[in-house]
Amino acid sequence: MSNPDLVDEPHGVGVAALIRQRLGECSPAERRVARTLLAAYPSAGLGTVAALAERAEVSAPTVLRFLARLGFGGYPEFQRALRDELAERETSPLSAYRAAERTGSPPEGALPRAAATLPEAVAGTLAELPQGELDAAVRLFADQQLRVTAVGGRFSGLLAHYLVLHLMQVRGGSRLLPATPVERTDMLVDVGRRDLFALFDFRRYEEPTLALAREVTTRGAKVVLFTDRWLSPVAGLAEVVLPSRVESPSPYDSFVPALALVETLVAAVIDRLGPVAGTRLKAMEAAQQTFGSA
Repeated sequence: MSNPDLVDEPHGVGVAALIRQRLGECSPAERRVARTLLAAYPSAGLGTVAALAERAEVSAPTVLRFLARLGFGGYPEFQRALRDELAERETSPLSAYRAAERTGSPPEGALPRAAATLPEAVAGTLAELPQGELDAAVRLFADQQLRVTAVGGRFSGLLAHYLVLHLMQVRGGSRLLPATPVERTDMLVDVGRRDLFALFDFRRYEEPTLALAREVTTRGAKVVLFTDRWLSPVAGLAEVVLPSRVESPSPYDSFVPALALVETLVAAVIDRLGPVAGTRLKAMEAAQQTFGSA
């Protein structure tokens, strides 16, 4: 590929993330192409140039100009990148384990692999994160007029819980979406413009998370998405998208970089809240003394 940001390696920034990064440089017509792609990613880019142009209500040359702005030499190169991403998005722990079996176990052991892999993944995640996206997320999470609801998947639910525990301490008005249907329904029935959803959705993306995003955004709620470099389908609905790398010393994707991103967000929210965060922390400490043993 002609763009250095689009490298054929597991920790490349990814096409969807690159589209979001370059949105501010685009003409209005090119932004329509970008938003069309993100709204139905990656399927919208797997048809013909004419089909994408028609869907975005622009000309075919506009589509090609947009792809050139991203660094692609043409439409076939762009589609090859999308197909490569599709294959990576479908990677499971089992397929990664089998691939490792075929190539043989690395001789250096788990500890050296982790020492080589995880720091680089964390550093890359933070370096590649657009400052504008982080700033937008901080503004939303620091807005105490917004009620925060966090939702994650089978593993990423741990990250959602971790975020909520911190927000409870420094701003309040934050909760984890419960698993039982009755409690979920009670919590969601009144969702509206004063709601902010923190959705955690990583590859092998979960359809219920996308369905939830569709419903709450229809009701006027805002969504901040935490995802990987391939971007969950929720990205087309999210106000803010915060991608993380997932390289790992094991067949499982690592959430260490995503955890670092959550902690960075929390630190920035505390900075933005200023004395408000300190007042809340003091009140929480006092309440813990009063109610902690109840």
